[in-house]
Amino acid sequence: MGKSRHATPTGDGQTSTVKGRPGAGQEKQPASVRMVLFALMIAMLLAMLDNMIVGTAMPTIVGELGGLEHLSWVVTAYTLATAASTPIWGKLGDMYGRKGVFLTSIVIFLIGSALSGMAQDMGQLIGFRAVQGLGAGGLMVGVMAIIGDLIPPRERGKYQGMMAGVMAVAMIGGPLVGGTITDHLGWRWSFYINLPLGAIALIMVTAVLHLPKKRSQTRIDYVGAALLTVGITALVLITTWGGTEYDWLSSQIIGLGVLGVVALVLFVFVERKVSEPVLPLHIFRNGNFSLVTVIGFLVGFVMFGSMTFLPLFQQTVQGASATNSGLLLLPMLLAMMAVSLFAGRFTTQTGKYKIFVVVGGGLITLGLTLLSLMDTDTTRFTSGAYMAVLGAGMGFLMQTTMLIAQNSVEMKDMGVGSSSATLFRTIGGSFGVAILGAIFTHQVQATMVERIGKAGEKMTSGGAQMDPKGLAQLPPMIKDAYSHAVATGTHHVFLWGAVISIVGFAAAWFLKEVPLRGGPATPAESPEGAEKPDRIAVAETV
Repeated sequence: MGKSRHATPTGDGQTSTVKGRPGAGQEKQPASVRMVLFALMIAMLLAMLDNMIVGTAMPTIVGELGGLEHLSWVVTAYTLATAASTPIWGKLGDMYGRKGVFLTSIVIFLIGSALSGMAQDMGQLIGFRAVQGLGAGGLMVGVMAIIGDLIPPRERGKYQGMMAGVMAVAMIGGPLVGGTITDHLGWRWSFYINLPLGAIALIMVTAVLHLPKKRSQTRIDYVGAALLTVGITALVLITTWGGTEYDWLSSQIIGLGVLGVVALVLFVFVERKVSEPVLPLHIFRNGNFSLVTVIGFLVGFVMFGSMTFLPLFQQTVQGASATNSGLLLLPMLLAMMAVSLFAGRFTTQTGKYKIFVVVGGGLITLGLTLLSLMDTDTTRFTSGAYMAVLGAGMGFLMQTTMLIAQNSVEMKDMGVGSSSATLFRTIGGSFGVAILGAIFTHQVQATMVERIGKAGEKMTSGGAQMDPKGLAQLPPMIKDAYSHAVATGTHHVFLWGAVISIVGFAAAWFLKEVPLRGGPATPAESPEGAEKPDRIAVAETV
């Protein structure tokens, strides 16, 4: 018997293949698929690990390059470029083929990493970080969209543990790796370390992944892309500068708000007119997609807010070492990984997923409520148990919401569906850090003034955070006042986080449990009342 290929058409009539193992069955993923997934996990690790490593190296970078006044832009340039480019990368993958676009994003990220490592002043570093962020936007979207192409939603749950594991490695290992590299190799290697990892991902993806080459005859929606970029940039700058660089009611912040609203209104108008919009608005007509977009925004809001203030509480109030800040989040991250693995396997076996979104929303609300009870007498064991509850809630939601988003769009819109879910989670994180940060700062300042008067106001006027080493050298009375102030600030942060998370919990109840593609659903059970193609890629050689 000769060679034969079994490939299912995509939503737009094309097919794609991944070379498989001889004799492998259609339901069993071939070894090459697992190799592709391994390469994708390396690419995802690149995007998630970078900020963790660079954050640890920043004091050394400033010491050598100077430019302390521009320090925040090293992070802001990367974040802006990532957020603004995310939906564009998704659309390019839909139009011109996933593989080539994904490889391009890896190359741009590696170029940005190499240039950042060679930067001679702060201005160069900020510019090169923007290049790096531009590539990073394509990394995350590419990973999610290729997984969406490669593995049907019904089977994708098996691999949720891998994705949660990558996040845990990045969160825990990032600060430790960053500190070690900076101390022994120099800060430039915090960027150069991306090069060998990226090279491995490039080689593996190029050799193993085989997706169709597309050539869209439609012109790229440049106007829509520009308007969306302006709108996203304005939103991110508002959350970055508000309450820090500029007062929330300053002309700069209000001007950015007006610019963002105008750009996004014009964007919606343009997208309704063009033949190939960069972000098709019709995907939001699907109730499940709109709901998980809201839930994803809220997950990003509470997750990034929690990960910002939990280490601060444990270092300042509980006296933990800043060096091991990644390990402080271990209970939350391990719970998230274990629960994500369980939920994924259960979803694969049963096709049920709504229960996990509902339970996840409830656990996040409960976890944040418990964390709001922490004070200066709370033990590390107790705070760790509270974090585990929050981590379990995030584990139920993180990959499940992406699964629902991808199952709610047609295969031809897999890229924009994945990028939209990623974008709203990213923007939610930016808003979470900014809004919860403003609440935290206000409460710390108010508590310090209440306890030690004008001296407390002076101590916190430049920002609520204080170096733990500097705190240890303060008189006991001031140290005790600051510890209580931080405890009060985190109490309000988590309490408001719990209130906001109730919205996500309520939204979860309105989800419809539409059968996942790749399962035994009949045409009558399908979302649109007609059978959809199960997968975009699995081919075997017989």
